Amino acid sequence: MSKTRAVAARSARATGYCAALLGRGLALIVLVPALVYSSVLCLVGPGLLVLPYELRLLRRLADVERVRLGRWAAAPVAAAGPHGKRRLMTMLADPATGRDLRWAPGAMVAGTVLGIVGVALFLFPVAVLVLAGLWWLFPADEPIRLILNVPIRSWWSVLGVGVPQFLLSVLLALFGPPLVAGLAASVSRWLLAPSAAAVLAERVATLDRTRTGAIDAHGSELRRIERDLHDGTQARLVSLAMQLGLAERTFGSDPAAVGPLLTRARQGAEEAMAELRDVLRSVYPPILADRGLAGAVAAVVARCPVPATLDVGELGEVPARIEVAVYFAVTEALTNAAKHSRAASVSVTLTRTGAAVRAEIADDGRGGAAEGGGTGLRGMRQRVEAVDGVLLVQSPPGGPTVITVECPCAS
Repeated sequence: MSKTRAVAARSARATGYCAALLGRGLALIVLVPALVYSSVLCLVGPGLLVLPYELRLLRRLADVERVRLGRWAAAPVAAAGPHGKRRLMTMLADPATGRDLRWAPGAMVAGTVLGIVGVALFLFPVAVLVLAGLWWLFPADEPIRLILNVPIRSWWSVLGVGVPQFLLSVLLALFGPPLVAGLAASVSRWLLAPSAAAVLAERVATLDRTRTGAIDAHGSELRRIERDLHDGTQARLVSLAMQLGLAERTFGSDPAAVGPLLTRARQGAEEAMAELRDVLRSVYPPILADRGLAGAVAAVVARCPVPATLDVGELGEVPARIEVAVYFAVTEALTNAAKHSRAASVSVTLTRTGAAVRAEIADDGRGGAAEGGGTGLRGMRQRVEAVDGVLLVQSPPGGPTVITVECPCAS
């Protein structure tokens, strides 16, 4: 019974995708001719004002399709992102715009047709049931004929012919829409997916950006460590050396005064060691070596000023660089939740999906977190991208804020 419900739910989801596909196809029936007309008008000027808005609308439709086809295509396609306020020539130079324009006529035709077919298959049992029940409205010389082209002239023929055909229509409704949705998604993916050369170029650009960010983050970290050592530990060591020198000179003339000097020197040495441990802890927290990633995150969650919960799955063996990146990302996210979000509760989920570690930090605060707003998100992104990870921030005004970190563990 549960398997039947799962098949029915999958068919309903596929029908929803086909209905959305039909809606986008109908929208493109209007938008594609408008794009062609505006392109022609660019030769005389007015099209230059209208075409950017049409390209932005096309990008929204294409990105919605990119996001939704991931459920039905063999592989998902990442959203290209909005054009924003970019100029027309910048839009046209974007490789994704060419794929959007290639997809538009295909989705206009194939999307509309396949959308109609998918929705019709799902509604087919209702049509068969209604027509079989209304056989008496049709003239005797033109009886109703359903799937098998067998006439229905009485209630006995409804039971003998209509019921089997209804069951056949139910099978078509259960298994037809997913097949149609898969075909439509494959067509959309073929039209929207970047080529191998484009994927390689994007990968090179991403690596160049992340490596630049990693170098910047490394330089900032070195400057911070140097500043901490110079302003803290080094100053205390200099003070310690002066106190020991003073004790050495005082020892011959006034041995009783050496005791307090040595006491202050010992205190200074202890403070210098504590500061040095803090500096080392910021490079690689010892708790990671002692307890692993799960234990370290549990300790951070336990110290969070905001009531926080932790859900940890089986992580397996995680490389040290990934542990450090995820640990600092979770720590920074919890700090932001306590300082800026006015949250009443925070939840942290730490799992491993395939060859990647995934951390999700969600709070019920006021939202509105953005990079460059003094919340440390830029530093988090640099740390995560330096290990080929991905940082996703969803923080609409009014909340909630959800920060997702995903880092690959493959060597």
